[in-house]
Amino acid sequence: GNLEWLDKNKTSFLIMWRRPEEWGKLIYQWVLKNGLTNSVFTLYELASGDDTENEEFHGLDETMLLRALQALQQEHKAEIITLDDGRGVKFF
Repeated sequence: GNLEWLDKNKTSFLIMWRRPEEWGKLIYQWVLKNGLTNSVFTLYELASGDDTENEEFHGLDETMLLRALQALQQEHKAEIITLDDGRGVKFF
């Protein structure tokens, strides 16, 4: 369940510690716990910022972080936005 093929010929794959939806759930729990709904964060702040230093998602690869946020966006809990210096996310 935590292996995803990256090509049709099944020559390369990604093994995930957690699925993107699980990472999204952890991130959203942190948002709720800290009263950060209606806040905007850059992807860097979430993955590498001081505020997330003790969280399991700290240091998460940007690709997986983006997929986790896309899962939250599908649940209408977040919106991925484009900022002047990259991407960010607003939580609802």
